[in-house]
Amino acid sequence: MRGGHHRTIKAITSFLLVIFLTYLGLLAVTFFIGRVMPIDPVLAIVGDRAPEHVIARVREELGLNKPLWQQFYIYLSKVAQGDFGRSVLTSNTVMQDIRRTFPATIELATLGILLGAGIGVPLGVWAAVRCGGLVDQIVRVMGLIGYSVPIFWLGLMGLVLFYARLGWVGGPGRMDVTYEYTLQSVTGFLLLDAAMAGQWDAFGNVLSHLILPASLLGYFSLAYISRMTRSFMLNELAQEYVVAARAKGLSEARIIWQHALRNAMVPLVTVIALSYAGLLEGSVLTETVFAWPGLGLYITNSLQNADMNAVLGGTLVVGSVFIGLNLLSDLLYKLLDPRTRLP
Repeated sequence: MRGGHHRTIKAITSFLLVIFLTYLGLLAVTFFIGRVMPIDPVLAIVGDRAPEHVIARVREELGLNKPLWQQFYIYLSKVAQGDFGRSVLTSNTVMQDIRRTFPATIELATLGILLGAGIGVPLGVWAAVRCGGLVDQIVRVMGLIGYSVPIFWLGLMGLVLFYARLGWVGGPGRMDVTYEYTLQSVTGFLLLDAAMAGQWDAFGNVLSHLILPASLLGYFSLAYISRMTRSFMLNELAQEYVVAARAKGLSEARIIWQHALRNAMVPLVTVIALSYAGLLEGSVLTETVFAWPGLGLYITNSLQNADMNAVLGGTLVVGSVFIGLNLLSDLLYKLLDPRTRLP
C-alpha cells in the first residue's frame, strides 16, 4: 500500500510539473514572439508622430526600457494575476475583451464538433464495415473535399445560396440588430441566454445565424473524424477477438458497436479533442467571413492594428485550450483503456 501511495504521489507530482513547464514554455514563446515582431507597441499606442519625450515616457511606463529578463518577469507576474494589459484597439483590458469574445467562439466550435463527431463517427464506422463499397467511396470523397476546398470559399457560397437567395438562414453576425437590444447577454452564450429568458423568437434567430458557420466547421471536422474513425475501425475489425466473437455467434451489430467501436474510441477520443481545439483556435476565416465576433476575429483585427497585448493574450488563451484538452484526452484515455492506468 505504501508503495502504491508513493507511485500515486509521484505520478501526480510529475503531472503537475509537466503542466507547469508547459505553461511556462507557452508564456515564454508568446512573450518572445511579441518582442521579436517588427511592431513597436509604444508607437501603436501613441502614434508614429508623437514627440520623442512622449515615446520615452510611455516606453518607461510599460517597462520596455528594462532588460529582457526583467520584462519577462513582469510579464509572468501580471499574467499570474490575469492581467494581459490593455487593448489599444478597444481601450478595454484584454481580459474583458476575451470574456466578451470567447463565448461566441465556444458556442460556434461546440456546435461544430457536435455535428462533426455526431455524423463523422457513424459514417466512419459504416465506411469501414462496407470497405470498398459505395458508402466507403462516398465518405472518402467527402473527406477529400473537406481537406481540399477552402473554408472561406464555402462560407461565401453558403451565404450567397442559403442566405441571399433562399433565405433559409440568418446572415453575418450572431443575431439580427433588433434582438441586440431585447436579449440580455448573461453568460455570453446567446442560445443559452435566450433559452433561460424564455425568448424563443430570439433563440430561433440566434440559431439561424449560428447553423451555417457551425455546419461548415462541422463538415471540416467531420472530414477528419470520419477518416480517422474508418482507419481505427478497419484495424479493430481485423483483430482476432472479432473473429472469435463471430465464431461465438454474436450479432454483427453487437460486434461492431459494442466491441470494435469501444476499442476504437480509445484513440478516437484524442482525435475528437484535438479537432475541437482546432475549431476553437482555427475558425479565424469562418469568423471573418461571417463577421462572427469571436476570439479568432478579435486576434486577427488586433494583429492588423499592431495591438500586441490583445494578440498575446488571445494566443495564450488558445494555447491554454490546447493544453487543457490534451490533458483531458489523456485522462479519458486512461479511463477507456485500463492498460494505461497506474499499476
